[in-house]
Amino acid sequence: MAEARPFIPLAIAVLTVSDTRDLAGDRSGDTLQARLAEAGHRLHDRRIVRDEVEEIRAIVREWIADPGVDVVITTGGTGFTGRDITPEAIEPLFEKRMEGFSALFHRLSFDKIGAATIQSRATAGVAGATYIFVLPGSPGACRDAWDGILKAQLDYRTMPCNFVEIMPRLDEHLRRRKS
Repeated sequence: MAEARPFIPLAIAVLTVSDTRDLAGDRSGDTLQARLAEAGHRLHDRRIVRDEVEEIRAIVREWIADPGVDVVITTGGTGFTGRDITPEAIEPLFEKRMEGFSALFHRLSFDKIGAATIQSRATAGVAGATYIFVLPGSPGACRDAWDGILKAQLDYRTMPCNFVEIMPRLDEHLRRRKS
């Protein structure tokens, strides 16, 4: 941690994917909202959407297009049942995949729940200069992902590198095409 560097708060949108939850019963969304606020970030928006590919994509596309959103975190729909379609909905939106996120998430998860981590298809990527993290629907998985990966990587003071310091260059390919 480079304490001499300033903390840069990010605008984070949280999407819970579930056919059965509402805001009152959304413990995973609550976990993410509390942790991002505790870290000093700002909740830009929070919604719940049914397990429907086009509904999920519509919201995530809206947030990707919004210059006020830096990060999107989804929770839910990463398993193997017929209704678990969040990776299928979001991965086609990625311009770049973040393979290391899934690997590190599974490493951290293995330490807590053992081989059961194989039942998650947590993933991440970048689209439109917006980071997108797709997490399982349990509060424990959200805690593990935030505490073990996201909290540090979304903090400009984290050294030797973090996601915040490269944010201004995420859309270089888009600017290059226009010029």
